[in-house]
Amino acid sequence: MPTLTLAGALNSGLRAAMEADSKVVIMGEDIGQLGGVFRVTDGLRERFGEERVIDTPLAESAIIGTAIGMAMRGFRPVCEIQFDGFVYPAFDQIVSNLAKLHYRSAGRVRMPVTIRIPVGGGIGAVEHHSESPEAYFCHTAGLKVVTCSNPADAHIMIQQAVAADDPIVFLEPKRRYWEKDEVDPVDLASLNGHADQAGQAGRAGVGMAAGGPAPLFTSRVVRPGADVTLVGYGPMVRTCLDAALVAEAEDGRSVEVIDLRSLSPLDLDPVIASVRRTGRLVVAHEAPSNVSLSAEVAARVTEQAFYSLEAPVLRVTGFDTPYPPSRLEDSYLPDVDRILDAVDRSFDY
Repeated sequence: MPTLTLAGALNSGLRAAMEADSKVVIMGEDIGQLGGVFRVTDGLRERFGEERVIDTPLAESAIIGTAIGMAMRGFRPVCEIQFDGFVYPAFDQIVSNLAKLHYRSAGRVRMPVTIRIPVGGGIGAVEHHSESPEAYFCHTAGLKVVTCSNPADAHIMIQQAVAADDPIVFLEPKRRYWEKDEVDPVDLASLNGHADQAGQAGRAGVGMAAGGPAPLFTSRVVRPGADVTLVGYGPMVRTCLDAALVAEAEDGRSVEVIDLRSLSPLDLDPVIASVRRTGRLVVAHEAPSNVSLSAEVAARVTEQAFYSLEAPVLRVTGFDTPYPPSRLEDSYLPDVDRILDAVDRSFDY
């Protein structure tokens, strides 16, 4: 299998989606000739032309509004928001229109729009370039929110998202763009036997079971363990895995790591099953803790596995402040030491 960066895997997944379905178009600021600021769309304009790889004005609201109109006419737009902090001008279009049109039309209008957003910190960027806005979108009924953490998932998940009939916010961990791993170059449409009808093939792929790619809206155990459950998503999955290695080497603790992958809907069955075995749960993410994904996970696990818990659910998150200047971000972002401290506190109960 080829070795790709996460950005390269997203590029190959977008290429496969566009080759399979002529109705897939991508749009965003500097995505054509430049190939995107992170080069995720590099080479796609040369392959598919300016009519399908569209450089837009610096107007996020217009990007999403145009995508909504195109979706009404049968297209499958993929919109790139250049940086996470730039999504807010498009927020009204996303939550007031995109999320609601399917329901407002009693199911007659589909909104197969994918919104790609590079998220999170760790790249030494300036203000408005290191946000973690997932909770806003997860709270919005009618939207689905997913995030990849590694190249293999990135390649297949972006194809599944593009092929789905629902509006999907696709969060990409920008500080992981350059990490490499082996990637199975699977073409979702061909895998489903509908290479000439990628929409139908992809929609089947979204719910695919064993024998093929994991369903899009599922979490996954990425490191088995027996003593404590550690849950993360997006950029924090690698940090959680690093913490698990240190915990085993230094303290002999067996840490089970779960990648949520899907933030809305949440697939907590693997988390509940894990907590019932380990009795302890630590949840980590970059976003602030107040009204966050970790709060939702903690609440649901407490409801469903209360009598299995040997300690309270603990959270390791960003702080409830605006994202700091880049020189201070190492003190803001959860790291291995903070996660290990939470694991130690869990065992103190």
